[in-house]
Amino acid sequence: MAATTPLQGGPAHVAIIMDGNGRWAQSRGRPRLFGHQAGAKRVREIVNACPELGIRYLTIFAFSTENWKRTQAEVSGLMTLFRRYITKEAQALLKEGVRVRFIGDRDQLEPKLVKLMDELETLTAGNDRVHLTIALNYGGRDEVARAVKRLAHEVAAGQLDPEDVDAETLAKFLDTCVLPDPDLVIRTSGEARISNFLLWQSAYAEYEFSPILWPDFTAEEFGKIVEKFSGRERRFGAVPV
Repeated sequence: MAATTPLQGGPAHVAIIMDGNGRWAQSRGRPRLFGHQAGAKRVREIVNACPELGIRYLTIFAFSTENWKRTQAEVSGLMTLFRRYITKEAQALLKEGVRVRFIGDRDQLEPKLVKLMDELETLTAGNDRVHLTIALNYGGRDEVARAVKRLAHEVAAGQLDPEDVDAETLAKFLDTCVLPDPDLVIRTSGEARISNFLLWQSAYAEYEFSPILWPDFTAEEFGKIVEKFSGRERRFGAVPV
């Protein structure tokens, strides 16, 4: 590990776009799903590294609203992988003090998967060591649209005055309303784009684009990036006095 004690000035909330699973598998002559399986195993290592680095909140991008465009075989395989991950990891997450939340639109997901998601959230609701949020069928624009729709319903019902609507009000209708905004967003695999991930929440986040494919992204590399973050000056639009 790059650090053995929580870093001074380190991020409290890190969000990760876990990219590169398919390329990792193809470079080994294996199907893309093999890479997704390897990537799922990497998640445990990164989650376990968080307390040592002083990170209380970790949000990972597991499946986007755009990922439905992939082949039916890959999508079906990913949904099976999600079910297996929840079933396999539930007790370990509970034991390690990890509270799990899911964000995204659940309406398109199969009922069996949604049931497992609900059960894992309930099972780990009392944990507070690490807050793991999994973005599943999630898109930043979709999230904002759904939030605005819920807000509009309250306005139409007379429960909310339109004059009271501001950025703080809208944030209360987002999937992440109970979470702090991310301090650091990491994307693996060398791609330098945010792919519709936490668009509202990451307005003032620091970004790090790692060339490492997700299945090769170790806790040591994670620690190096977190340590690098601690040396940055975050001004949030202000000028230092």
